[in-house]
Amino acid sequence: MNTLPILFVGAGPGDPDLITVAGQKALKDADLVVHAGSLVNPEILSWCRPGARLVDSAPLSLEEIVAEMVTGWRAGQKVVRLHTGDPSIYGAIHEQIAFLKDQNIPYMVIPGVTSALAGAAALGLEYTLPEITQTFIITRAAGRTPVPEGEDLAALAKSRSSMAIYLSASQGESVGRILAEAYGPESPVALLYRVTWPDARTVWTTCAELAQTLADEKLDRHTLILVGPAVAALRSGRDTPKSRLYDAAFTHACREGQEPAAKAEKPSRQSMLKKVAEAISEA
Repeated sequence: MNTLPILFVGAGPGDPDLITVAGQKALKDADLVVHAGSLVNPEILSWCRPGARLVDSAPLSLEEIVAEMVTGWRAGQKVVRLHTGDPSIYGAIHEQIAFLKDQNIPYMVIPGVTSALAGAAALGLEYTLPEITQTFIITRAAGRTPVPEGEDLAALAKSRSSMAIYLSASQGESVGRILAEAYGPESPVALLYRVTWPDARTVWTTCAELAQTLADEKLDRHTLILVGPAVAALRSGRDTPKSRLYDAAFTHACREGQEPAAKAEKPSRQSMLKKVAEAISEA
C-alpha cells in the first residue's frame, strides 16, 4: 500500500525560479502531476522528470481532479497537485483535502509565494509601515462566488489598511467606487499584471480612475490590485517614520549592555542616510 502523501505544492506567482526548493524537489520526484494549466507557468513543469504524467486540471471537475490523484496514489505513484501561488490562498484545496481525509489518504502541503508578496518585491513595497499601517488584508470582491457577511470589500476597506485585492479586475467600476470612498479618490493604486511572468506589467492609477485604467490597459483577471497607505507612501516617495527595531537608541535582547533611551527622536531620512554613509566608510 502507498504510504507516501499526496503533495499539494505552491508553484509561486509565475517565475520558475520562485518555486520553493521543496516544491522543486517534489516535481522532480513525481510520477503524476495534476496542475492548474490555465494559471501555472508551463516552464515550471520543466522541473518534472522525463516520463512523469502531466494532467491539466483546467477542464476537469473537482471529482475528476480528485479521481486522477487518488488513482495515481493507489497505483503506488508519487502524486503532486500543483497550484498557482500559495495553495492556501484561493487554492480550493480544502475540498480536495476533505475528500482525501474521507479516504484515509495522507497528504502534505508545500507552501508557495503568493502574487501579493511577489508584487511587493517587484515594487520594493513594505505593506506594514511603523505608525502608518500595521495591517495587511488579502481579499477579493464578491462575484459569482459570494463573500461572507461582514467581509465585503466596503467593510474591509473601512480599515484603510494595506490591501491586496485578487480576482476582481473584471469589477473595476464597483471596486474603484468602494476604494475611492474609503481611501480617497486620488489615492494611488498599483495594478500588477501577471507578476513575475515575462509579460508582467505594473500600471499606476488612482481609485477614481481604476475602472477606466483597467479598461484602457486591457487588464484582465490576472491583475492584482494594491491599495492603502503603504502603497501611497511608496508612490509619493515621502518620508515615513523609521522602525525602532534598528534605531541605535532602541534596546532589545540582542543589544545587551545598552541603557534604554528616554525617548528617541525620529530620525529624518537625511540623518539616517548620513549615518549609513558613515558606517560604510568606517567598515
